[in-house]
Amino acid sequence: MSDDLRTEYRIEPLTAQQVHDRAAEGLALLLRDAVDGGASVGFLAPLGHAEAAAWWRGVARQATEGVRSVWAAYGPGGALSGVITLVRASMPNQPHRGDIAKLLVHRDARGRGLGSRLLAAAEAGAREEGLTLLVLDTETGSAAEGLYRKAGWTRAGTIPDYALDPSGTPHPTTYYYKRLTRG
Repeated sequence: MSDDLRTEYRIEPLTAQQVHDRAAEGLALLLRDAVDGGASVGFLAPLGHAEAAAWWRGVARQATEGVRSVWAAYGPGGALSGVITLVRASMPNQPHRGDIAKLLVHRDARGRGLGSRLLAAAEAGAREEGLTLLVLDTETGSAAEGLYRKAGWTRAGTIPDYALDPSGTPHPTTYYYKRLTRG
């Protein structure tokens, strides 16, 4: 990875308050950009600004409760360019596990390795918390699948018609997992 990318984009964890404060602006806009671009991230198009901001305020509550962590990527001039979240498993028999959710990179920042850097930041955060297994799901055939495979994730299987894309069309979803080693 080039040093230019490391200096051009900075990644940092967000506190619950920072997520709350950025919910109505940068985070909501980033989520809307993903949905508008056809990403299957849990929402149907058109995604309204109020709905996107409300979802992020819910993420802020989860962060306050210690359920979810958030990392953000900022580009030139401080613009929010990407985000990723880590959700801790809630069941007593799964304290070692977490889910990667909402890896979003703004369409203007794609193709520069930012998704890989965000994923690595979340994996490092999970290791620091003592998690040893991560899981995620993604739309089968999406560009994200290549990113996950390249980052060492293992395909677990595919479920047909699992989720609707933003236009409402059912698509298969593929699950991936990654075992983390303590470093």
